[in-house]
Amino acid sequence: MFEWMLLFSAGLLGGVLNSVAGGGSFITFPALLAVGVTPLSANATNTFASCAGYLSGTYAFKEELAAHKKTLPLIILVSLLGGILGAWLLIHTPESKFREAIPWLLLFATLLFIAGEKINTSLTRLTARRRHAKRLGVVLLLLLLLSICIYGGFFNAGLGIITLSYLALAGYTNINAMNGLKLLISTAVSLIAIAIFIHDGMIAWTQGLAVMMGTLLGGYIAAHVSKNLSPQHLRIFVILISCGMTLYFFADTYWQ
Repeated sequence: MFEWMLLFSAGLLGGVLNSVAGGGSFITFPALLAVGVTPLSANATNTFASCAGYLSGTYAFKEELAAHKKTLPLIILVSLLGGILGAWLLIHTPESKFREAIPWLLLFATLLFIAGEKINTSLTRLTARRRHAKRLGVVLLLLLLLSICIYGGFFNAGLGIITLSYLALAGYTNINAMNGLKLLISTAVSLIAIAIFIHDGMIAWTQGLAVMMGTLLGGYIAAHVSKNLSPQHLRIFVILISCGMTLYFFADTYWQ
């Protein structure tokens, strides 16, 4: 019962953070590890638990997405391919190697979270001056999106931040459309990765459902109280948590 409450509470807080500031995986992934889920399974289970929020968020932006319906099939196709490759890499990574990679992955995601807003602002200014992103090459942009989706299939934390940066680079300027596309990409990557994880038996269902239920409730609560929450204060909270978790996993992995 304590384990279920811990995971539900982690999902609840993670759902609020994802809806308002992002960074919920810095709470839910370590919580899964804390209750004894193996690192590879915790990563796969965290992807499963987060996907429901991506789905509901994508639906909420359906009107914004409809304005880009011509490009959606290609974006979804690339996202699915990247999710497949990322999940394949994960299931073929030895447990010991992934355990050693956890602090580095968390460090990468933490740095992205800290710098993400500045990166997106800079890229938005760049594309405002050079609106024709085709100059950078359609193929290059597609390869970049594929790389991002491979990362998302391998390790879910920080995917939304990288995707927003990509969309700014690709020339998108409407923040609502960008959020919709971000969630659509995250959904496609997660769904195909989850299918592979299920086939490989990597998802801890009981723990994952506890986190997912908390995440859904947290997202619902955030939608109703977001006006009273300061995104900036929550960002600071996430940064402190992510830095603390990263330091902990570095110490646990290398300084024993």
